[in-house]
Amino acid sequence: MSVVSESISRRVTLGYIASHYGFGLEPKFADGVTVTSIADSPDSVRPGALYVLKSDDDPSLLAVAAARGAYAVLVPPSLLSQAQSVGVPALLSTLDPETMGALASDIAGTPANTMAVFVVCGEDDEEIQADVVRLADFLHMLGNPVGIVSRSGSSSLERELDLDYPLGILDVQHTLAVCSEDGAAAMVISADNQTLRPDALEGVNVDVLGSIEGLNKTQSAHMLESVRSCYGFSIDERKRLVTCNEESSWLVGQSTVAGGLQAQRRLSLSIAMALDAGVRRSNIRNALRVSKEMQ
Repeated sequence: MSVVSESISRRVTLGYIASHYGFGLEPKFADGVTVTSIADSPDSVRPGALYVLKSDDDPSLLAVAAARGAYAVLVPPSLLSQAQSVGVPALLSTLDPETMGALASDIAGTPANTMAVFVVCGEDDEEIQADVVRLADFLHMLGNPVGIVSRSGSSSLERELDLDYPLGILDVQHTLAVCSEDGAAAMVISADNQTLRPDALEGVNVDVLGSIEGLNKTQSAHMLESVRSCYGFSIDERKRLVTCNEESSWLVGQSTVAGGLQAQRRLSLSIAMALDAGVRRSNIRNALRVSKEMQ
């Protein structure tokens, strides 16, 4: 996909982008030109798009993007002449992933800020994806409309999303924006290599990061920093990696959990992450009681 599309984006001018991010702009009088989407693949360009030429792409793709309706291109300063030759305004910058994430989030309308964002990490991709499903089910049981980003199945509330994995920065921002527009109150993301490319969460503020791994304090801190370094998200410096704990394990005992010890651990992690997000213990107990009565 590699696009933040017009249907879920806000319109911004090239002048705003240039001044806000410190980019050059040629010609200068193009500062009033408005872009309605951002794409880094010519196939994803729609009329009104800002096309970002990736560092390893052939400059000839600029002409393809312009022919498909790009209103502007973003290129390194060294490629100004090639950009000018295609007849559309050029923003000039050598983008790093952090700036790309911020720009994509900006054009998408900062969708991560409208939801509670939960990210699950760990050592085993399949286990992470299973933990994501359990957490999403639990948050839904607490009354939250939920979106999921996972190689095992992404969805916006009850609607399945057809995504091309692993996802990049623009793909993630697009998906977050779709889920936000659908009314999701919580987003659950699987931080594994099958689901996400490196830096894919740049521009995303994470509220809760959790793992089912049994880790001590030092190991937890190391995993948090490792995952953040890999995927690029931001998180409050006071936050710690959430793991199963005595309270969450005790609360699991208030529910009848089918599937054995691993199912109990997955529910325990879900409870611990919900508690870290500020969900009241009484609400969790009520939800578990209702779930138990319905079985």
